[in-house]
Amino acid sequence: MVQQLTDKDFQKETSTGVTVTDFWATWCPPCRMQAPIIEETAKSLDGKVKFSKMDVDANPETPAQFGIMSIPTLIIKKDGQVVDKLVGLHSKDQLEHVLAQYTD
Repeated sequence: MVQQLTDKDFQKETSTGVTVTDFWATWCPPCRMQAPIIEETAKSLDGKVKFSKMDVDANPETPAQFGIMSIPTLIIKKDGQVVDKLVGLHSKDQLEHVLAQYTD
């Protein structure tokens, strides 16, 4: 399951374990292409990685805090610390490869 996050709950929801937050917007075609890949990867890594999404238009504070200038951007955190930042469209294989470093 992919959870929708806001500026208010981002810190709390990404403070433990391995988390991936997809920063996106409704008007962004690559973001719409990334969405089903995120859903599919969330299913295959269920129990290992927590996936979430944040609409950058509705929640401007958190993207600004992380210096997000392009979307989609995926922020990967482990126990509350940013360990990776992926900008642009990524395949399920690419995501699983990157996440393997933090889950094993």
